[in-house]
Amino acid sequence: MNLVPMMWIAWAAVALVTACLYAYRTSLTRDEEGQIFLDDAFNHEKAAQEQIVAKVNRVEPAVRVCLGLTVLMTLLVIVYYGWGAAKAIMY
Repeated sequence: MNLVPMMWIAWAAVALVTACLYAYRTSLTRDEEGQIFLDDAFNHEKAAQEQIVAKVNRVEPAVRVCLGLTVLMTLLVIVYYGWGAAKAIMY
């Protein structure tokens, strides 16, 4: 198989996973409060907020890795086509 379709398929797969992780993280943080002041009567709210934070903290490393891979693969695509254009201009 040719390199170009494999490169685009790999890029699309990583970009799709990154987008899905961002969507999941956004759905988690939709109900998160930035700052709340709670007394003992609202311990259930505090527990819910702590669960949200724990889930976000668990998915955050995967988001960063996938974002880094997406950036790296995007640069690879740009370099590939830039190299081809440079070769075409030189010859």
